Formats: sequence, structure tokens, C-alpha cells
Amino acid sequence: MRRRYALIALCSLLVACQQPQQQGVSNQPQSTVEVKSQVQTLSLQPLSSGLAKEDNAALKQAFAQKQSHVWLEGNGVVKKLLPDDTKGARHQRFLVTIAPEQTLLFAHNIDLAQRADVNVGDQVQFRGEYIYNPKGGIMHWTHHDPQGRQGGWIRVNGQTYE
Repeated sequence: MRRRYALIALCSLLVACQQPQQQGVSNQPQSTVEVKSQVQTLSLQPLSSGLAKEDNAALKQAFAQKQSHVWLEGNGVVKKLLPDDTKGARHQRFLVTIAPEQTLLFAHNIDLAQRADVNVGDQVQFRGEYIYNPKGGIMHWTHHDPQGRQGGWIRVNGQTYE
């Protein structure tokens, strides 16, 4: 008899879990636990579809799709100057904000190219290889390629550094 009651209770629970959510549920904020358990689906264009450089759409998409080793152009504002990386090939490092939610770390090889004359607040345009990281990404190869393949550049205050 107990088994029968347990079986009925289990079936009732399963039926209740399978019923659709009620219509008219308010759009109130969800708890953190609920948000973390939901899956977000992004519908993004392929990077080769010619996204506008002005709004950094390709960079934002590469970040959203966690892509790396993608050659992209963009623009932004210098947010912070960092100390040079002097281990191995020397790299000038600085942060550029390309959108309110995304900042790029620039690693500009100063053994292959002239140091870019950038200051906090400068508007920069650039071309280079994008590498994904959870903080926004890294731009490197912002200089000519000594082997003549694909190269990049940084443009600031009318001066191009390649």
C-alpha cells in the first residue's frame, strides 16, 4: 500500500514538472541562481560578412564567439598605458576601450615597429590579429610582417605606426 502511495506521489510530481509555465508571468528580475542556469543563444553573422569597422562589430562578435587568430580592424580610445613587456621580443602595452563593455590589451612589437605615440584619451584606429581572452581580448601583430605576409598598424593623431 505504501508503494502505491509513493508511486502516485512520484507520478503527480512528474506531471506537475512537465506542465508549461503560466502565461502572464511578470517580467521581474530573476534570482542569480535562475540566471546562471539559463543558456543564452547568440545569433551572430560570420566574421567575413563585412561588419562595419566604425562600431567595432567584428571585434564585438569575435569576443562573443570566443574566436582567436582573427585579423580585424577597429577603433577606440586609449584607456591606460602599461609598462612594456621586455621578456623576449619587446612589446609596448596599453589598453583601448572599443565599447563600454569591452577593452582590448594591445601588445605592439617595438622590436619590429616604432613605438606608437599614444596617450590616455587618444582616439586610435588599428589593424591586427585578435586573440580572445575573457577580459576583452588582445590585439597583436599591429606592425608590418618582416616576412611580407599579413601585417597590421596603429593610427593615432594622423601618424601610422607599422
